[in-house]
Amino acid sequence: MELIFEPFKYAFFARALFVGLLLGLSCGVLGCFVVLRGMAFIGDALAHSILPGMVAAYLFGLNIFIGAFIAGIVTALLISGISRTEQVREDSAIGIVFTGAFALGIVLISRVQGYTRDLAHLMFGNILGVSPDDVLIVILVTMVVLSVIALWFREFILISFDVIQARAIGLKINFLHLGLMMILSLAIVTGLQAVGVILVASMLVTPAVTARLLTDRLPVMIFLAAGFGCGSALIGLYLSYYMDVASGGAVVLTGTVIFVLAFLFAPKRGFLARRALVIRQ
Repeated sequence: MELIFEPFKYAFFARALFVGLLLGLSCGVLGCFVVLRGMAFIGDALAHSILPGMVAAYLFGLNIFIGAFIAGIVTALLISGISRTEQVREDSAIGIVFTGAFALGIVLISRVQGYTRDLAHLMFGNILGVSPDDVLIVILVTMVVLSVIALWFREFILISFDVIQARAIGLKINFLHLGLMMILSLAIVTGLQAVGVILVASMLVTPAVTARLLTDRLPVMIFLAAGFGCGSALIGLYLSYYMDVASGGAVVLTGTVIFVLAFLFAPKRGFLARRALVIRQ
């Protein structure tokens, strides 16, 4: 029991765990729709594309998370606008905007003397350094993300599985897609403090893909993904405390280990189960 409660002697660990659980919940739920729509790459693209917004805000002495969110919304609008012209496919639009925005961020970073520690921890994360204000922001964002998903749950399911039918019954596909992109940007911006730009996309994708290996039912997938996200945060933070390793990396690596276990041992889609089926045939 002492091993469990010892870290709570430090207020920063309690805050970090609470934030990690909220991020695991929101990213796990949101990640299911990202994965089902084949948008796994866009999470990584948005995470990197908000870099210029963070650096610009830093250079002008503004709140870097506001800059990151604005950059995320602009990126989402650009990707949606370019892909809607039908001259450029969405994956191509993502690649162009992603690399261009990230390059702009690198150029802006070159204007910051010595590549400051503040920017470095946004690249690699520092969940143990979250402040009480950060906790409030994460609570608010989690409520917004979950509320939007609950409000348009059936619509998001339709555009995830059957865009043609969704369009036929009159759903506003572009509006729903943009709404999904906006809450995705919100989730990514709040995840920066936990695991940084480099690893934040994995919090969206890995728990959802792991859950997909275990079930065909979306409600169950959402429940499992949220559980895997929260479990990764919980186990990862304890590992980082006792092993003295980077907290963000420990959280993401824990999620990766859970995925590997599911990939190998899932009852129907696991590698071993499919291998046994091939042998029996």
